[in-house]
Amino acid sequence: MHLNPVLKNLFILFLFLLSTQCIQKETVIHENPKEIIGPYVQRMSYDEVTLCWSTLEGETQIALSDSTIKTVKQYEQHKSIITGLEPKTKYNYDVFNDGTQKGKGSFTTFPEEIEPFHFAVLGDTRSRHDVHQKIVNKIIDENPLFVVNTGDLVGNGNNMEDWEHFFRITDRLIRNTPYYTVLGNHEQDSDNYYNFFTMPGKDSYYFFTVGDALFVVLDMEGPKYEAPEYMDEAARDTFWEKISIEYFKEEKKWLDNLLTLNADAGYIFVFFHPTYFSIKSSRVVEAKIRRAFWGDIFERHGVTAVLNGHDHYYHHAVRGGTHYIVTAGGGAPLYDTDAIQPETVNYKKIEHYMNIEVGSDKTKMTAIDINGETIEEIVVDRRK
Repeated sequence: MHLNPVLKNLFILFLFLLSTQCIQKETVIHENPKEIIGPYVQRMSYDEVTLCWSTLEGETQIALSDSTIKTVKQYEQHKSIITGLEPKTKYNYDVFNDGTQKGKGSFTTFPEEIEPFHFAVLGDTRSRHDVHQKIVNKIIDENPLFVVNTGDLVGNGNNMEDWEHFFRITDRLIRNTPYYTVLGNHEQDSDNYYNFFTMPGKDSYYFFTVGDALFVVLDMEGPKYEAPEYMDEAARDTFWEKISIEYFKEEKKWLDNLLTLNADAGYIFVFFHPTYFSIKSSRVVEAKIRRAFWGDIFERHGVTAVLNGHDHYYHHAVRGGTHYIVTAGGGAPLYDTDAIQPETVNYKKIEHYMNIEVGSDKTKMTAIDINGETIEEIVVDRRK
């Protein structure tokens, strides 16, 4: 078949335009989204890291009875696992590599050898975003190796707007610093929590190490169950605990085995959300029930410190050589301290965070208030 020159030229032009449209369409598909969460640093070790980010994929609109519209955004989570890194080395990254600042950040891998380092702890960042932002800014100035949040990161784990606030406030921190999380009651055991965060091992409870220090994150919330409405108040109060008892027994066995296997660790730090020793009168009984279940497991294994959230104040207690610290001054409204316990050493109703300096022979745990003033310094020896 032979085309005359005019038709041939028109056919070539048609093919060119068609290919141009395909290229343009392909470009749109791969174009970086205007609305993203992250990137942020997760699951660090001395030779590996996981980088996470989320892209806006759509919106659901719901019409209310008064004809107003509620819009709920849907994000798709992404992660990049990078291996073969050098210990104690700073790396720059760009998850989009598009010439903009959107996907850029940095991280420093953990040391492989036993040497001093410091990390930061805060908790209950769920509300009063201005307070949360001030605490985050102070932690950024500390330049910690990593950060642990003792739970209740947001007001409602099922509310995407709460997560958007959280990531907006923490962006400059978690873009460059590994951020480890504890499951709090306000997370609601939500899919959002597990989608956004990528932790070592099990997402609800897990452990990691730095040098000869062991870090253990526990889940004291358990699976989320809604108590049926027909239950009376007394039954509703025990429903959650009783229905989750096998879950907690399994976790306790896991912890006992883990601490036994890591008996030679220089320091052991354990994190979980609800308090072990409460000085809020309405939660004293709840804390006693918790201690009855876990018993002397922390003291028996020589845990250096147990750090909790949940009660919005600073509290330091000691029992059997283990320090129990409530650090929950990250933004949520503060609670009254009206039930001081025999184990209480120090306490203060103020917004705060902690800077923990892990040394070769000693570790210093410093509680710092929102004004930059020291609340307390706790010095502990390396475990023998």
